Amino acid sequence: GPGKMAQAVSQNLENWQAKLDKILHEKNAFTDLLEKAEKKSGVRRLYLVLGLAAFLGLYLMVGYGADFLCNFIGFLYPAYASVKAIETHDKEDDTKWLTYWVIFSAFSLIEFFTDIFLFWIPFYSFLKCLFLLYCMVPTKWNGSAKIYHSVIKPFVLKHQKKVDAALDKLGDTAQHVLDEGSDVLSDAAAKQMKDSMRDASKIE
Repeated sequence: GPGKMAQAVSQNLENWQAKLDKILHEKNAFTDLLEKAEKKSGVRRLYLVLGLAAFLGLYLMVGYGADFLCNFIGFLYPAYASVKAIETHDKEDDTKWLTYWVIFSAFSLIEFFTDIFLFWIPFYSFLKCLFLLYCMVPTKWNGSAKIYHSVIKPFVLKHQKKVDAALDKLGDTAQHVLDEGSDVLSDAAAKQMKDSMRDASKIE
């Protein structure tokens, strides 16, 4: 009944808060700042983070420059985590964050061409930030992995041969242009040298 459902929701919320509180007590630069803020304010770091999240959520709905803040959130932590992943020998975290950047790039490209329509969606920056957070959360239901395996990967595998052929052709064309440009520059330099030597002989 409704009572059991409410109790289940309450229990899940308590479990989630307990997990978040545990993460916030792990030793890193962010939790060091939280520890100082906790001591000065007398407020538990869990509530400080929840309060900050609520403020950011409200700001993303009505604040000035909300789109910039959303992009900043979607870039800052993933960039930091990606650098850490590069510096470790574990390949799993490299794959995870590379997948995130593929989704981030694809979403940014789609957003560029549909911005005129997305602009009218109420609280778009807030919804976009929730989507990016969904794509970066370190859980088994990570959004990047789900979107990659269900959308990006099938699309790329389907068109991979055509894309590779087009890239090879583009590379050959670029190399041809570079070779032609090099030959033109060489001929021009040789002509300039001959003209200079002829002018010098006339002066003598």
